Amino acid sequence: MLLCIDTGNTNTVFSVWDGEKFVGLWRISTDHRRTADEYFVWLSTLISLQKLELSIDACIISSTAPRVVFNLRVLCNRYFDTRPLVVGKPDCLLPVAPRVDFGTVVGPDRLVNTWGAFERHGPDLIVVDFGTATTFDVVDTDGAYVGGVIAPGVNLSLEALHMGAASLPHVDVTMPAKVIGTNTVSCIQSGIFWGYIGLVQGVVDKIREERGRPMKVIATGGLAPLFDQGFDLFDAIEDDLTMHGLRLIHDYNKEMGNG
Repeated sequence: MLLCIDTGNTNTVFSVWDGEKFVGLWRISTDHRRTADEYFVWLSTLISLQKLELSIDACIISSTAPRVVFNLRVLCNRYFDTRPLVVGKPDCLLPVAPRVDFGTVVGPDRLVNTWGAFERHGPDLIVVDFGTATTFDVVDTDGAYVGGVIAPGVNLSLEALHMGAASLPHVDVTMPAKVIGTNTVSCIQSGIFWGYIGLVQGVVDKIREERGRPMKVIATGGLAPLFDQGFDLFDAIEDDLTMHGLRLIHDYNKEMGNG
């Protein structure tokens, strides 16, 4: 079995691929202080609760939080007797290298999402990921990542608004009944919801104009369905895109004799 680990700035997701399908998915808050032993106790408990066998013989990691990677490596080495592939490191091969400015380091999650989306939807894509940041990744005709856009994430924007204006409350992200709010909460909800609808529409239109060709828009991330309520923003929503991409990159390295 293959253990796929995706570490974001907020949460870390673990999933197990049995050769045909993902048989489990578990989420934990990202914390660089968490030890390999703690990871194992937590993960093995959840796996046993689902009555799955712990027969992991390969691991792959994507991480936007570099300080977490060391203990994840120890987890894979100590408890699964395997040396993990880490996306973005020189020893982890990519099917197609990104085409960006020399010296630019592309986030591993963006590389993984790029290849996962290309394998499922073909060329000329814009992948919108609603995470801690809202990112737009442009996928070329051969599946290469060729750049994108980074904007503040929805929850990050809400937190910044609350911190910058202490009298404003925390609110849930939802589609408001009307654009014009008649109380503080509905005003904030309208600003966030319609603001991000406009952000996505505007950025996608500009990317398509710059590329000069039709491009499909693939969304991922927990808030993607919220912004797909009849607005025809996305051609598809993929809730497992990162895990799918990790599995594909692992398989490619295995085929190349590197895993």
